[in-house]
Amino acid sequence: MKYYSLNHQASRVSFKEAVIRGIAPDRGLYFPEKLTALPPSFFNSIRSLSKTDIAFRAISQFVAGEIPDPELESILERVLDFDFPLVKLDEHTAVLELFHGPTMAFKDVGARFMAECLGYFNRNSDQEVTVLVATSGDTGGAVANGFLGVKGVRVLILYPSGKVSEIQERQLTTLGQNITALEVEGTFDDCQHMVKTAFLDQDVTERRKLTSANSINIARWLPQMFYFLFAYQQLGQSGKELVFSVPSGNFGNICAGMVAHKLGMPCRHFIAATNVNDTVPKFMENQVYDPKPSISTISNAMDVGNPSNFVRIRELYDDKFPELSNILSSYSYNDAQTRTAMAELQEKYGYVADPHGAVGYLGLKKYQEEHPDSQGIFLETAHPIKFLDVVKETLGVALSIPPQIEKVLHREKVALPISSYDELKDFLLNS
Repeated sequence: MKYYSLNHQASRVSFKEAVIRGIAPDRGLYFPEKLTALPPSFFNSIRSLSKTDIAFRAISQFVAGEIPDPELESILERVLDFDFPLVKLDEHTAVLELFHGPTMAFKDVGARFMAECLGYFNRNSDQEVTVLVATSGDTGGAVANGFLGVKGVRVLILYPSGKVSEIQERQLTTLGQNITALEVEGTFDDCQHMVKTAFLDQDVTERRKLTSANSINIARWLPQMFYFLFAYQQLGQSGKELVFSVPSGNFGNICAGMVAHKLGMPCRHFIAATNVNDTVPKFMENQVYDPKPSISTISNAMDVGNPSNFVRIRELYDDKFPELSNILSSYSYNDAQTRTAMAELQEKYGYVADPHGAVGYLGLKKYQEEHPDSQGIFLETAHPIKFLDVVKETLGVALSIPPQIEKVLHREKVALPISSYDELKDFLLNS
């Protein structure tokens, strides 16, 4: 399998090269040159398969023999060592919980898979790889945990000061070892712009071997398709049209779900549910892509004004809007609506959701107004404990602290404040 840049001004590369580079030299995102659908027999027998079997069949064509099959299976066993339960709320509604991993956020799988791949590719090299990653919340903790102690890999995490929850900040600033946190005066978009600028700065790239662990990296992005396959496995044959509603910020998760659909997973529709950062909902209304500065909300992991992965979604459908609009809808919601949805989930179902899951629920309910017989699944992407203040204010409930969170609460925060790309560049060249 080769990967090409979506800016079409760079050479095609292998899976290994795409993982290590993160982003193409022309600043484009890498995309697989072809997608081969899995046979119907795979989906017909999926209920009898293990998580590792499902993931191996799904990811094999993208790795294309660059990691031996036995090693790839071992990697997947380590990555997928926790559950992804589908919780049915009523006849037409279920929630897929993606927060049972080490940092209690859906990004654990992609971060761990990428760390394993990078560790494998770097196993015989003496050259240090520097992983640069921007986070709007959960990515930072997942990457820090996934890469902690990986030989030959140094991780720099950029996060917007005051715009992540306290627990999220603890998870990315307290681990030490090969993990360094950079607290940026600005927004997530500022962090992401700094990361992308570093990749194109020859002064830096001549001195440092850089890669990214954001969902722009194919090894972070592609494994997220496992979630949708796991949900399909658990749902069984309901006879209803399957619909996924995905809380969406940088659009990597929903894009991976759409890849699963391209691989043959039966599914009628996807809903990209966003907060007031509504670049994609507006595009789906008027076909004009007009990114704007991000706005802070209580669902902070989705505070993205220019979602990187939407270009991949457009590529999946050859940038043909009629085809895209047939499979994708997108709706946006403000904080008041999000809090109302959290309260409704608690009162109607006894289910405590975080703000991101609540936005996913709203998107699903909107779609089902016109498609009442559809089987809807919304994704709960983070444990509500990670947004403890919002949950307490909105629902008045006290949540017990899971052990994954307890272990970081009393550690000392260590972060280097920066406010410009020049400061990041100086750190990269001189630290």
